[in-house]
Amino acid sequence: MVAQLGEADGSVTHPHLAYLISPAAPARDLSDAVHALCAVHGDHPGLAGEARTSCVQPDACDWLDAVAEAFVGERAYIAQLAAAAGPLPSTPGQAETEAALITSRHALEMLAKSERRGCATGAVAALVQDWTTIRLLLDRAAMRFGVEPVPATFPPQAETAASVAMLGGTPATERAVSFGAQQLLAQHRAIWALLEARASAREG
Repeated sequence: MVAQLGEADGSVTHPHLAYLISPAAPARDLSDAVHALCAVHGDHPGLAGEARTSCVQPDACDWLDAVAEAFVGERAYIAQLAAAAGPLPSTPGQAETEAALITSRHALEMLAKSERRGCATGAVAALVQDWTTIRLLLDRAAMRFGVEPVPATFPPQAETAASVAMLGGTPATERAVSFGAQQLLAQHRAIWALLEARASAREG
């Protein structure tokens, strides 16, 4: 279910992310994207770590542990890329952008801390899936900014799929997993739309 949601509404479907991954994307647009991802996903403990701390579903703790540990490396990678990319490109509406990214980060924190069984699990599962596409952007930025790409260390996709299927084993938790996944994907789509608008504003 989460995989289907990601294929329909995930980052892989957004044209601006496809553009950023392409050779045509200028350095300023890659830099903008890296800084935005750093603002939303770069803080400790992150979505997976926060969900692990709350751990509303005890059966999810081991899987959340593994995902949270993988994101320690991802946050370090993003921070390294942001440093290599240099300052944010000058763009109209910077204050509004910062407010939007803070709102997005807050929304993810609320998902992670949700007391509804399955909500945080669904959000983390969607994040893991969506990150596969986001990783293509990060690795593209690494090549552009002279950073050595590092391998991701997430649990195998089959393990994540089995864990989420087990954790969403009742109709109520399945609905919660679906809700959490949809909310996470909506936040990511909003980020790409924001970055697309910023790229357009710089061109104008």
